[in-house]
Amino acid sequence: MRRLRRTKIVATLGPSSSERAIISRLFEAGADVFRINMSHTSHDAMRKLHAAIRAVEKEHDRPVGILADLQGPKLRVGAFQGDFVMLKKGATFVLDNDKAPGDETRVQLPHPEILAALEPGHTLLLDDGKIRLTAIETSPKRAVTRVEVGGKLSARKGVSLPDTTIGSSALTEKDRSDLEACLDAGVDWVALSFIQRPEDIAEAKKITRGRAAVMAKIEKPQAVVRLNEIMDFTDALMVARGDLGVEMPLEKVPGIQKLITRAARRAGKPVVVATQMLESMITSPVPTRAEVSDVATAIFDGADAVMLSAESAAGQYPVEAVATMNRIAEEVETDPAYRSIVHAQRSEPEATGADAIADAARQIAETLDLPAIVCWTSSGSTALRVARERPNSPIVAISPNQATGSKLAVVWGVHCIVAEDARDLDDMVDRACRLAFRAGFARTGQRIIIVAGVPLGTPGATNMVRIAFVGSEAGDES
Repeated sequence: MRRLRRTKIVATLGPSSSERAIISRLFEAGADVFRINMSHTSHDAMRKLHAAIRAVEKEHDRPVGILADLQGPKLRVGAFQGDFVMLKKGATFVLDNDKAPGDETRVQLPHPEILAALEPGHTLLLDDGKIRLTAIETSPKRAVTRVEVGGKLSARKGVSLPDTTIGSSALTEKDRSDLEACLDAGVDWVALSFIQRPEDIAEAKKITRGRAAVMAKIEKPQAVVRLNEIMDFTDALMVARGDLGVEMPLEKVPGIQKLITRAARRAGKPVVVATQMLESMITSPVPTRAEVSDVATAIFDGADAVMLSAESAAGQYPVEAVATMNRIAEEVETDPAYRSIVHAQRSEPEATGADAIADAARQIAETLDLPAIVCWTSSGSTALRVARERPNSPIVAISPNQATGSKLAVVWGVHCIVAEDARDLDDMVDRACRLAFRAGFARTGQRIIIVAGVPLGTPGATNMVRIAFVGSEAGDES
């Protein structure tokens, strides 16, 4: 099933989309990757979703990506004597380690790591930013704050800390348990929530040991500041605009989205734009015009993928939401401005053999107006380097590894075919022509360009470009 667009679609599964039949319809509507939100999914439910996705993958004979999104540390205040308290602007409010129920003057903050890290002048945001406090006095046992924006505060509401770097790990005990279960099941990607530093990525990679690729969710100011360092460690990025918009001024989020998207593209790493993209479709069969423009902007910026959250997980129109996003992507990518914008954002290739080959393949394909760039790739790195160049020609990745095919499902412009590895150079050229022909990317009489690493099957050894002619038998080379 060939997509008529380069940008990929990530669809979150949930109560509205947990059955295999619905998952199949979501795939047919345009979903390339399915997200399992471990904040709301038990291990047994995760395994059932995984099995259903793999069944759909087998049914359609097309690699499908599975992204497990870990919950991350959930920081919350303690309980109150009543159901809630009203905090007034200008009042003093204390956060401490006392387990006694709170009142209008104080409440427990059951996170000693926060009290240890807070400093005077730091901001605390409660209940998704509805209430804002400023720390006046701090100690490892209590923090005295001033209420800058008051309101109703209920028990167990969340705490965000835009100015504070917490010393504890981004992986909680729940995350570690979830991660092991997801790795055992065989997910392709793991998304890490609320990371602050590159060490958070390194810690997760010690556990994954290559069994799944790691995606860093950028949703804290601390992560934005250290973006380049995080980029060096992670396999992909997600612009998690929901929490990013809580911890930073809302008007800064669009600029940060562009910053992250362009930085990821320069590095040749996939980037997913997420949160509230078609939010109104949770309850409406059609989106707002503003939402359509929002999705289009992410696509014009060159994002690898756009993501649906509650729209496909809990909404009333999950299939329609995916189909709508699919139509938007197809339309944007045929707009004359799209190609010029994507070209304008192209950066110079990195000083590696693989990047030089990828850039050369793009230039040759554009000069000769070739219908496809075919990449033989074991690990997926060859396809990633070619995708970084955002070529006009579709990218057909041929890999002997099913896991590589599923991992590449999130990468811009890559159509992956899982097939036996080539025996030698002649077999590689012959089968590249045949597979490109059968998948509908090339016709008899056309030429394609083939990118590979020699010796064959050597991960990361992209060092060869070859032009081949698709003959009458879809395999004759010239």
